[in-house]
Amino acid sequence: MARGRRAVSAAERAIRWSTIAAVAAVAAVAGWVSYEHALAVVRAHGEGGAVAQVYPVTVDGLIYSASMVLLDAARRGARAPGLARWLLAAGIGATLAANVAAGLHFGPVGAVVAAWPALALVGSYETLMVIIRAGAAPAVPGVPDPYPGLNGHRQAAAGMFAADLQAGRLPGIRAIRSGLHVGQDKAAQVQEYLRTLIRTP
Repeated sequence: MARGRRAVSAAERAIRWSTIAAVAAVAAVAGWVSYEHALAVVRAHGEGGAVAQVYPVTVDGLIYSASMVLLDAARRGARAPGLARWLLAAGIGATLAANVAAGLHFGPVGAVVAAWPALALVGSYETLMVIIRAGAAPAVPGVPDPYPGLNGHRQAAAGMFAADLQAGRLPGIRAIRSGLHVGQDKAAQVQEYLRTLIRTP
């Protein structure tokens, strides 16, 4: 039984790290293209020199900093600040707008093509944050592990439903199945584990 658990754990680690590598590669390429688009828009609207070169960084930096605040909240099991969510949405909107503007003079198709790198960048980055948040779920002192067969699903569920647990709400079976992509029986076990977290002071 222990040997089987180690095999599953190794497979989960392989999936996790291969996903991180793929997401990072997509984010690097999309980030470079998105930066070039934003730089062209900034230069075309009155900025130049070093100011134009660093201006696009303020947008991506805002997305990064807001995501880090959300990640910190997930690590501590705290409710995510509304300001961080709002700034994340503002940063995503700004980078999409800049990329659309870069391709708009080529018509609607050009705008869509230019916007794609921004979508890929934000999507890849937020996917990576989801993976990190799931792996960074806070440990709960004094709570035994009554479901060792769940492997990484315990940490993933604790991070995914941290806000619900903090508010004393138990996620439903359907939400657990959808969030973790597991079957009915596994979702029921995860729900029982989450119930122990809510009951723990």
